Amino acid sequence: MELVCPAGTPAALRTAVDAGADTVYCGFRNETNARNFPGLNFSLKELHQGIEYAAERGAKVLVAVNTFAQAGNTDLWRKAVDDVANSNAHAIILADLGMLDYAAQAQPDLRVHLSVQAAAANADMINYYATEFGVKRVVLPRVLTVQEIEKINAEITCETEVFIFGGLCVMAEGRCALSSYCTGKSPNINGVCSPPGSVKYEDQGDYLESTLEGITINQYPKGEAAAYPTLCKGRFESLGETGYVFEDPVSLNAAHLLPQLQKAGVTALKIEGRQRGKAYMAKVVKSFRQAVDAVASGTSVDLDAILAPLTEGQKSTKGSYQKTWR
Repeated sequence: MELVCPAGTPAALRTAVDAGADTVYCGFRNETNARNFPGLNFSLKELHQGIEYAAERGAKVLVAVNTFAQAGNTDLWRKAVDDVANSNAHAIILADLGMLDYAAQAQPDLRVHLSVQAAAANADMINYYATEFGVKRVVLPRVLTVQEIEKINAEITCETEVFIFGGLCVMAEGRCALSSYCTGKSPNINGVCSPPGSVKYEDQGDYLESTLEGITINQYPKGEAAAYPTLCKGRFESLGETGYVFEDPVSLNAAHLLPQLQKAGVTALKIEGRQRGKAYMAKVVKSFRQAVDAVASGTSVDLDAILAPLTEGQKSTKGSYQKTWR
């Protein structure tokens, strides 16, 4: 299976490639990609340099243009599609129907992958995208069991890519009304969930308080690991009890499920985390390189001790791959 790894910066791209990534995905330094954080992402020149660096070492680069174009203002997104087509990137990752149509019409030779932001979660949807827009691979949303993925793969004509490590989203893959309502910026249009400029951490003596645009997200007692303040992972009072109402601050870790995902017909395994630093990238990519190689050879490796400190809140879950409900 292909190991697909994130790169939020040119340095992270080089780190991922050197650590054993088969493929690296990145985005431009603007609102066309869903990780539009200050200090991250690529200029066009940096993209070309990154593609060259990866190619020299046998790796591929995917470019995420995976936000939804603004009504009546699509020039930035169309330019991004054209820029990817004119680079040596292996493929573009798209979500917006209009941009999928534009790519099919204006850049018919460009290989297209369907972003998880499109939330295509059944065979009919996936086959529609493959037939109408020539999509070669779909990134499946993180709501499916391994058994459901296997059934989908038996009924579709394109490849599937699934997430195996990193952040989770309780919304329909980033379509977050909570963050939009609180900050005025939509993750799927502006490319930022909980913009850093809206985030504050304040020491209140007995606890650390995190807020987003003035709204208290969490209060951490001394010694408790603090998560990034997103509303979906906030700790609130509901029906007289205080807890994580929407989602616990944990990371997806499907390392133990790689043999099952291979049996289910998955083509590519995706690590989340374009906002992560080089040290994180080196450890995670190198670990999963070992795990994927072990599966290919019919053996296995235990990554728990290595990956546990790298998870959000130092906690992990298999997510919907093995659904349990509380």
